[in-house]
Amino acid sequence: MAIDANVLVNERVREELRAGATPQASIHAGYERAFGTILDSNITTLIAGLALLIFGSGPVRGFAVVHCLGILTSMFSSVVISRAMINLIYGTRRKLEHVSIGAAWSPPKQA
Repeated sequence: MAIDANVLVNERVREELRAGATPQASIHAGYERAFGTILDSNITTLIAGLALLIFGSGPVRGFAVVHCLGILTSMFSSVVISRAMINLIYGTRRKLEHVSIGAAWSPPKQA
């Protein structure tokens, strides 16, 4: 789920960059636009984990506890820690020329 959340954020940042926004505005808008999707997917998975916790027994309940803790930790890391790291790296720079997230991949040229 954490990787999924970061992929969502990166895609939203790319969309903003393609639309012509500045790199810093793209990063901010990317996190804002992806938050709802990240929250929905994590809450849906958390509901399934809580159902396992309530209705399961033995090892299933143990799995449900670890699953729920993993989802909560994953959401915290993808929303709070990831954004803090990006702000630490790019936030202090006044003017960014580009962000490597928005660079389009092209196949190497044949010689």
